[in-house]
This record gives sequence, C-alpha cells and structure tokens, in this order.
Amino acid sequence: HRLPRGESLVRPPSHCPHCRRRIPWGANIPLISWLQLRGRCRFCGAPIAARYFVIELLSAVLFAGCWLRYGESSVWLALVYCLFLAGLVVAAFIDLEHYIIPDAITLGGIGAGFLCSLLVPELHREVSFADALRSCLVGAALGAGVIYTIMRLGKLFLGRQRFKLPPDSRVYFTEEELVLPNKVIPYAEVLYRRTDAIVLQAGQVEMVDRCYWNVAVRLTREVLRVGDVTYRPEEVPWLEVTTDAVVIPREAMGLGDVKFMGAIGAFLGWAGVLFSLMASALAGSVAGVTLIVLRRHARAN
Repeated sequence: HRLPRGESLVRPPSHCPHCRRRIPWGANIPLISWLQLRGRCRFCGAPIAARYFVIELLSAVLFAGCWLRYGESSVWLALVYCLFLAGLVVAAFIDLEHYIIPDAITLGGIGAGFLCSLLVPELHREVSFADALRSCLVGAALGAGVIYTIMRLGKLFLGRQRFKLPPDSRVYFTEEELVLPNKVIPYAEVLYRRTDAIVLQAGQVEMVDRCYWNVAVRLTREVLRVGDVTYRPEEVPWLEVTTDAVVIPREAMGLGDVKFMGAIGAFLGWAGVLFSLMASALAGSVAGVTLIVLRRHARAN
C-alpha cells in the first residue's frame, strides 16, 4: 500500500486510511484481527480490503514452507528465502495494481542478494564467500541481461501498435492524453523514451489559429511535427485531426522487469534465472489460454 505511493514504511504507524486513527496492536494481529473485525475498521466501520488477509495468509504459508524445507539444516538459509519470497509477494501485488515494480524492491533486492550471498554462501550452494559472491554476480548479470535483450527485441518487432479507425475519424491531442473515438491514451503510458512517437497521416489538422491538410503528424515527448512545421508540445495544448489510423509505441517489457530479474538472479544464481524464465513463460501461456477460452465461452453465452 505505501511503497507505490511514496509513503514511509515506518511513520505514521499502522492506521486506517479512511479515518486516520492509529490501529492498536490488539487490532493489528495478522489474519486474526481481520477475521475478528469482519473486514472493517474498528473506529469508522470502513471496509478493510480482503487482500490484506490474502497476502498475510500467502506469506504465512510460504514462510512455513521455507522453515519446513530448510529450517533444520540452516536457520539462516530459511530466513534468507523468507526475505526473498516476501519481496516476490510485494512486487507481484504492487505490479498487479499499479503496473510498476518500485526500485526499493528491484534495486534493493539486488543489494540484498549481494549481502545475503556474502553472509550465507550456502544460498548458492557454495562454501566460500568469494564463490557465493561470484554466483550472485553472474546470476544478477544474466537475469538483467536476458530480460533487457528480450525488451529490446520486443521493442524492435512489437514496438508499435496500429489503431484502425473509420474514415475521417476525429482524434484529439490534449495537454495530457490522446483521445481516440473509443479510447483515451495518456501520453505518460506510451511516451517513455525520447524516440517514442505517436504517428498518423491526417486529412485535416485544426489548431487554434491555423489549419493543415493532408499532412503527417508526429508527437514525441519533446517535439510535435505537423507536416514540415515543428512545435514544442507545450505550445499546442489542443489539436484536432481527421484520420483513419493511429500508430502508437508499446512496450514488450519495462526496465522494472529487467531490474526485477536481476534481483532474482542475485538471490538464486544463473540456474534460478533460467528456471524463472521457463516457469514464467509456462505460467503466462496457461493464463493466456485460459483467458482466451473464458472470453470465447462468454461470447458463446
């Protein structure tokens, strides 16, 4: 809840986001308190999202599994794996809601992987600190490198998305978003890099004080080009065009995924990176096929 909002994890202490009242320790016991309060704040009655209970339960099951698997052989190894799995849980649920993975988890995870490798060499099935650190570095480099390569190839082959529109459709460029007939696209979602551009061929372009006909329009973060004329985007707060197609940039992956796989490699080494890639590809395929089947079933009904 706090990381993606840029809030401190320490201050203020646990509190209700609705009434801002501090939650006493007796009403802040994982799992038990949510059940006792029936998912509502004790003071104002506002609902407490069920995800708190789900994440607490998931974390408890994962921590218990770590302890049962590694607790007898190495308490420290069990604790390191608990830390690693906690990072995965936090990253997954933040990404699910906000479509980002904060640097505190990715870059912080890489740093934590280095430190844990030095303190617990058996994390990489090594005895010496030097060998464990080498495995950590190789894993982080391989993880980040592979995902970065996939990201660049995805940008090369899948980096543009074409929206086909009815002839002479009206499209609007506002200060913060592109408005299509049936879709609104914030610039912040598509214009990440200086080279990213929204491109279209316009039959007519209407500005506050002038018009153009049969020209190409290209918008980047820094330049708006209409035909052979260039403007700074902030100088043109509103633009209306007629067109039958718009091409926008899109991402196969983001840099957050690159750093995240680097963190996984720092903890698990090169073998863990390869397993993670194969497992995630398999899980993604199963999820994708399931969604396709469910959509077809919904349309059939």
